[in-house]
Amino acid sequence: MPAMLERLLQPAPDAIACSYSKDGRMRYAPLFNLAWAFWIFSDLLLGGPVDHEWIIATAISLPVFLYLYLQAYTRPRRYICYFGFAVALLGYAVMPWNHSGGACYGIYACAFCAFVGTTRQSITCILLVIAGFVLCSQLQGWPWVATIAMTMVALSVGGGNLAWAISAQKNAELRLSNDEVRRLAATAERERIGRDLHDLLGHTLSLITLKSELANKLFDRDAAGAKREMLDVERVARDALAQVRRAVTGIRAAGFAAELASAKLLLESHGVHLEYALADVFVPVEIETALAMTVREAVTNIQRHAQAARASIVLEHTGGRLALRIADDGRGSAIVPGNGLAGMRERLAAVGAELRVESQRGRGTTLTASLPMPEPVGVAAAIELRRQQINPA
Repeated sequence: MPAMLERLLQPAPDAIACSYSKDGRMRYAPLFNLAWAFWIFSDLLLGGPVDHEWIIATAISLPVFLYLYLQAYTRPRRYICYFGFAVALLGYAVMPWNHSGGACYGIYACAFCAFVGTTRQSITCILLVIAGFVLCSQLQGWPWVATIAMTMVALSVGGGNLAWAISAQKNAELRLSNDEVRRLAATAERERIGRDLHDLLGHTLSLITLKSELANKLFDRDAAGAKREMLDVERVARDALAQVRRAVTGIRAAGFAAELASAKLLLESHGVHLEYALADVFVPVEIETALAMTVREAVTNIQRHAQAARASIVLEHTGGRLALRIADDGRGSAIVPGNGLAGMRERLAAVGAELRVESQRGRGTTLTASLPMPEPVGVAAAIELRRQQINPA
């Protein structure tokens, strides 16, 4: 019995429950949507006809509905049309004795039909369920006002779920596109790194090989010459090692612009509008990396904890100081130092920057990192300096 229950509760990979769980704000939607089932009993509140037939019809239909509801949310998406139509037929069957229950089941059926196949198929299924509901309600003698009101509710619920399903599909396609862009970017970066290392080390290693061969030939008849060649080999190897280290430093550096693009994608995909303003100033690689990692950590905290609607990132250079300011309008709270904040402070302190965090409950959080900086250099000089940092001659 427990194994059977576990199989019933375990959602399929493409089930609606899994689609909701991928969106953190919607993970409790199945439970919330089930709460509307109280309308099945609204005849008790509205003074409708309640007799022993109403009780029997409701007592029999409710467990069946709960089972179909669970199956619709956890079974593969291709079966949802069957569960939706089954709930609709349950509503038609109950309607003669429990008017509100029949209407409620019909609305749930429209909600499920919104997830059937393509948009056209979903709309067709919703309209079929509503047509059946209108027919049954008129056969039961419902006033047209009540029929139209319930029809509008069913259309609203079905249309809302259909809009969410379309949006979820677009978001999934966007995530796939972003993953493909990242994969292509990583491939291009690996190819670039390979070319740079080949250009950097190819000549040097060839020179080391030739001088080592020459030193080996001179060893027996000219020890002093062999020693000179070996000293040259040592010098060339040390130079090559220094160049590789500087190149790797440039490769590992996290670009501020790339981190800003990732931040915008992350926040706006979670409903947080991001605004940014960047000073036109050259920043050395090590400082740019520290600031980029600060943006990454701060934006992750905003997405996870702030519950904000708007955020801003400002990089400005005034009075000989460079300042990075990241703010949000979220809930704010007393700052509890953790690993993320401690790591951020250490990373900034390594480049001589100070970190200040201000947070007020209900008024958001502002994070400011500042450090002394020389006056901005010209564009040409900045390009030459960056070239020397990443790929020295």
